Amino acid sequence: MCTDEVGQQARAGTSEREVRERIGRSIRTLRQRRGLTLVRLAALAELSHPFLSQLERGLAWPSMVSLHRIAEALGTTQLELMSMGTADEAADDADADGPSAGRRVSLVRAGGGVLAQNPVGVARSLVSGTRAMYPVLFEGAPTEFGDAFTHPGDEFAFVMTGRIEVEVAGEGLFALGPGDTLYYPGVVPHRWRQLPGPTSRVLLVQESRAPTH
Repeated sequence: MCTDEVGQQARAGTSEREVRERIGRSIRTLRQRRGLTLVRLAALAELSHPFLSQLERGLAWPSMVSLHRIAEALGTTQLELMSMGTADEAADDADADGPSAGRRVSLVRAGGGVLAQNPVGVARSLVSGTRAMYPVLFEGAPTEFGDAFTHPGDEFAFVMTGRIEVEVAGEGLFALGPGDTLYYPGVVPHRWRQLPGPTSRVLLVQESRAPTH
């Protein structure tokens, strides 16, 4: 599932620049882990080398299309990159004791998390760092199907409000309402849209196939 533009983290005290820099560090960290040069990653993601360099240095915002291309080239997902770009608020919590708390415990306060925005809704990451799963809250969605997506790891959707329709290649169309859930492999092409009625709110959880530490 995908929206169009990556927006700033909705958290008091966190600037747009800080969020850009976190996302840039996330991309650079994964690129280096994969042993890729900037030029090679840019070629794999079909992006220009100067633009990717700006992203890594926190000087530009990626669109969700660009983020998807980068994630595919790195063997991960948009949601992991968004989560890695989210501030770990456990480190600021009074009960957090030492730096290990920020690595093992993820705290994202209400209104926190990196936002991805489009004209019809937003997506908000609900966890920080590299984790075994990546929950994201989607509010609003297009009413027409867009391109299908694939990614590593399985995916679970829980509809909180509104109604959506999910298409999973080879499996069919699934109309979901409040309280309904759907689980499917991320490697199978899938896409979704909102059906007529109240604005949809969907909790989406992606599995990570990468090591968490």
